[in-house]
Amino acid sequence: MKRHITVLAVFLLTLVSLCLAQTDETTINEDFKPSTLNQSGQEYPQVNSQGYARFRIVAPQAQSVRVSLGLGGRGGTALTKSEDGAWMGTTEGPLDEGFHYYHVYVDSGMFNDPGTLNFYGSTRWESGIEIPAHDRDFYALKDVPHGRVQQILFPSKSTDTSRRAFVYTPPDYDKDQSKRYPVLYLQHGWGEDETAWSNQGHANLIMDNLIAEGKIRPFLIVMTYGMTNEIRFGGLRNFDIKPFQTVLVDELVPYIDANFRTLSDQPHRAMAGLSMGGMETKMITLANLDKFSHIGLFSGGSFSMDDVDKTPGFKEKVKLVFVSFGSRELENRRGRRGPFGGDPKENAEALKQAGINSVFYVSPNTAHEFLSWRRSLYDFAQKLFK
Repeated sequence: MKRHITVLAVFLLTLVSLCLAQTDETTINEDFKPSTLNQSGQEYPQVNSQGYARFRIVAPQAQSVRVSLGLGGRGGTALTKSEDGAWMGTTEGPLDEGFHYYHVYVDSGMFNDPGTLNFYGSTRWESGIEIPAHDRDFYALKDVPHGRVQQILFPSKSTDTSRRAFVYTPPDYDKDQSKRYPVLYLQHGWGEDETAWSNQGHANLIMDNLIAEGKIRPFLIVMTYGMTNEIRFGGLRNFDIKPFQTVLVDELVPYIDANFRTLSDQPHRAMAGLSMGGMETKMITLANLDKFSHIGLFSGGSFSMDDVDKTPGFKEKVKLVFVSFGSRELENRRGRRGPFGGDPKENAEALKQAGINSVFYVSPNTAHEFLSWRRSLYDFAQKLFK
């Protein structure tokens, strides 16, 4: 009898321990702090050390409030009304590290969160929240010499307009007036514009830190609107690259070379882009290998040997082919047809076997999102213009 009681006691203690362990695993740490992207003086939204996000929306007359961001399925994160009339709620689980767009539904209306800054994405200004990444040091604002991001307006006869671009110049650009620099033309994705790589992507901070650490040869970055939002999402088959190719190749590149101290030959000019900007990059560079020598596709397809064989001079003219994806993108696409142009890893290896400088990079534990692309730019920049 005593033996049975002892066994039962051990069993109960084990069960209690397991339950406590499970409770500990799902306990949300109450160490929430305002997101780094909040408006000045705003306490919400907040993020904790586990990656949960908490929201507070003041809408005392509303019947329901939810946030598009979160793990609550298509409905997002539902908020609960407090006694003071404000609605509060926390995501059901931790979010991926990095930057996320979101918006707020108040009853049947869609709005931005007044507590946070806005970022252009999904063809509109969206709210943004940042989940601190464990490797965020490479794009952190540090006490190092900083380059400059300046807005330029360049004439475009093909569109009968003046178009906008942003140009990053390295910290020492204004010191030595005789020095000239390579150039990377860097494109955003569908739904975004020329502000994306500086605001969401922190391209300038990535460059500042790499230059300060002596890891790269300084170069200029040019970011302009890719004319991608003039088609509906999912309508890529109807996208005509020719108008933007004319703007970039025939108008913007000559303007940059005439107004900035560039090394204006093909070996010192690169192009890269994320998502649909990667698709644009592939189409434009394949048609203009006399102008671009280094090519980067971030979540934007890949190069196959078929592409190489169909493009005269590819092996001789292209100095670097860089293809990258978030690990979750590859997992989600496994076994499905997608815009990869075949298996991107196999394609990259085939190019390497053919003697082409081919690099395949996978961002760990990220999907189709800016942390994937920040990491991609960080890795790509270190391989340019060597």
